[in-house]
Amino acid sequence: MTRIGIILGSTRPGRNGEAVARWVHQVAGQRTDAEFELVDLLDYKLPHLDEALPPSLGQYSQPHTMAWADKIASFDGFVMVTPEYNHSTSGALKNAIDFLYGEWNNKAVGFVSYGSVGGTRAVEHLRLIAGELQMADVRAQVALSLFTDFKDFSVFTPNEFQRDSLTAMLDQVVAWSTALAPLRAR
Repeated sequence: MTRIGIILGSTRPGRNGEAVARWVHQVAGQRTDAEFELVDLLDYKLPHLDEALPPSLGQYSQPHTMAWADKIASFDGFVMVTPEYNHSTSGALKNAIDFLYGEWNNKAVGFVSYGSVGGTRAVEHLRLIAGELQMADVRAQVALSLFTDFKDFSVFTPNEFQRDSLTAMLDQVVAWSTALAPLRAR
């Protein structure tokens, strides 16, 4: 069965991303075409990148890197839940991505973003990063507005049409993750 990791890309206290990621996981959990697991960056306690060798060599020396690599390697694709900070993704998510290389290769990725303009600028940066990591980023995405999908900018209340956007994105992530399986098997 195809395995998709839903990465909660914020570690900020009081983060809106936790409710968003739980919603994504709840909706995804109703599907029968893949298994979905919520992966919270807070559980990995990754410091700023502290590996001496480039991640492309796959020669990790730190226990936290090895645990993170094992988790990411266990998935066929991903949904990244990201806030938008200063027209980009969170530093915590970027740092977590930068720790690894081969574990990301030949896997699909979709995005659920949130911010004042739906987090779309964060996703644009993540798409560039995904290309460098040989990931297939899917077209459909979920862009949640702090003005219309949150009450008082902090209580997650997604508009009903957002579920349709999420379903379309999940459809694409599962399809591409499955299609890329032969490349991962090499």
